Amino acid sequence: MALLTETISWSDAWQEPRFRNKTIIALLLVAIILIMLPTFFAFIEKRDGMVLQDYVLDAIPAMDVSIPTFTIIWSVVLLVFYRIYQNPRLFLLVAYGFILMCVLRMLTISLLPLNPPPGLIVLKDPIANIAYGGNGIFITKDLFYSGHTGNMFLFFLCLQHKWDKIIALTASFLVGILVMVQHIHYSIDVIAAFLFTFFIYLGAKKLAFF
Repeated sequence: MALLTETISWSDAWQEPRFRNKTIIALLLVAIILIMLPTFFAFIEKRDGMVLQDYVLDAIPAMDVSIPTFTIIWSVVLLVFYRIYQNPRLFLLVAYGFILMCVLRMLTISLLPLNPPPGLIVLKDPIANIAYGGNGIFITKDLFYSGHTGNMFLFFLCLQHKWDKIIALTASFLVGILVMVQHIHYSIDVIAAFLFTFFIYLGAKKLAFF
């Protein structure tokens, strides 16, 4: 993608009306989503849903892998922030991808009420827990599809450097496995995350650069 391979500073990028306007819109939309998420999560947590028969999870003993999951996710996030600092246009792609990810997940979660898999062990992530409303609240019904896996795969698609992509793709598969080991997602949640995220990425490119 030509725009993402150009070297440009944040100050120079900010002088471009298109970049400036799209950045302001993205920040406003992200702020609105972050404000809405605690209410949305509180709503879905009160619903009753289906429990899926998942033969893959049945074969995996539930274990608490919060620390490696947390470490992988936020290490990749820091890498993405560093690349965004180097390349402001990457911010637009990631930001609009995040926006579409949140909107689509809210839609799919609303349309497919699920109860958590048997044996679920709460994932302890003190940073992500802020989006849930804090105060030690743990959300267990934001299931279809896996945001943890989807975000890692989105980063893989957005990043440009070879080793960055290798790291993010590896993280995508590792996180997908770990959320199943912890039984916080059904296997279909993880598989679907890759498919949905690919189309999210295509949409994000159009919103960011056209």
